[in-house]
Amino acid sequence: MKIVLLSGGSGTRLWPLSNDARSKQFLKVLTDESGNKISMVQKVWSQLSRVDLGADTIISTSKSQVDAINIQLKEEVPLIIEPERRDTFSAICLSAAYLFSNGVNKDETICVLPVDPFVEDRFFRQLSILDEVLDKSKADIGLIGIKPTFPSEKYGYITSKIIKEEKYRKVLEFIEKPQSNLAEQLIKRGSLWNSGVFAFKLEFLLNIMQKESIPQEYDILLEKYSELDKISFDYKVLENNKNTIVIPYDGYWKDLGTWNTLTDEMEDNLTGKGIVSESSHNTHVVNELDIPIAVVGVNNAIIAASPDGILVSDKDKSPSVKEYINQFIDRPRYEERRWGWYIVLDHTKYTEGNEVLTKKVGIKAGKNLSYQMHSKRSELWSIIKGEGIIILDGELTHTSPGDVFKIPIASKHAIKAITDMEIVEVQTGYELVEEDVIRIENNWDEIINSSILFSQL
Repeated sequence: MKIVLLSGGSGTRLWPLSNDARSKQFLKVLTDESGNKISMVQKVWSQLSRVDLGADTIISTSKSQVDAINIQLKEEVPLIIEPERRDTFSAICLSAAYLFSNGVNKDETICVLPVDPFVEDRFFRQLSILDEVLDKSKADIGLIGIKPTFPSEKYGYITSKIIKEEKYRKVLEFIEKPQSNLAEQLIKRGSLWNSGVFAFKLEFLLNIMQKESIPQEYDILLEKYSELDKISFDYKVLENNKNTIVIPYDGYWKDLGTWNTLTDEMEDNLTGKGIVSESSHNTHVVNELDIPIAVVGVNNAIIAASPDGILVSDKDKSPSVKEYINQFIDRPRYEERRWGWYIVLDHTKYTEGNEVLTKKVGIKAGKNLSYQMHSKRSELWSIIKGEGIIILDGELTHTSPGDVFKIPIASKHAIKAITDMEIVEVQTGYELVEEDVIRIENNWDEIINSSILFSQL
């Protein structure tokens, strides 16, 4: 069995901490057995490793999340990187092509699940049972259904037929997010919550891809990826299939996709700088800013602050935050990268058309920024912490706090940190976008060779 974790989404319901590059699965708001703050993706990966499934797991994700995954898992996790986001059907087809092109047998079971379920370890042991019943039942698709604990309007429901003396049931119908009165009736009839976990034989999906004229070769599909439909696997395949089974799971399971559900699982009511008074009941503060937040006499609230914004909400109303923030969601103001991190301190657009963007950039000791150039902006680097080596148009210079470097448009430049470094970077131009980067080389040794060659031209 091979496992595919789907890592995507921008997590707008957990704004302002989540954004396009740092989705909910990367927020370090949970606590492990040692008291360390961990993210949902770190929790799930450790659970898969504990049940001996880590070696058979790959992660499907977008370009914007690659650095976050590599930083948090700190392992050589196989990644399938979507050229662009086209929903779960396309992502799963790309994963199937990757596995097939890397020698996985057509008879192998492929199990797909979200990257961030909040569950017990035994939930992941159910994956092996799912593999067994898929073989026994000869079904096309196998699901894990959660035994409901209350009539939720947030989850999809699976109606099914019990098969005597079997661990699995025959799926009859999918009902998406019913009203509470219908949800109560469904629970009485033994319906299950849809966990978003499903399994199939690789050959099953390859046959669908063939019918849809979707390439089965990974490299070819990468090139044609933009031609695939933007549609979910549920709508495209699952809900149209009549040979699907489900196995019930009665353990703990929760979707931590909103502030009110996430804070239920947080051990501390204060994360970051601030104070929550004893007169504030069931109130949580998550503060990533270096400015203290004081909460006095406020009940059932979430106060979350990050460089992207500040949220103050009643917990029960917090899921609706996504309806209000589209008007001021801009480029992420905080990101973690393979080499460190950056925070946007200020971004000003002037009436004359020019823009100025100021960042604080942190580079870890031994890491480097790529050798690159920009066609639409100049930059000014002020070194405020640490020592390093900067390359500017082929010239190597040792740098330390207090040094200032002007980088004109089209100048080739890179920097490596000898010790942990911090830089204030001021960008000036008429279109300041992250895409205005021409990367020449990432590896430092190759950068040195490239810069020496450039200086000799």
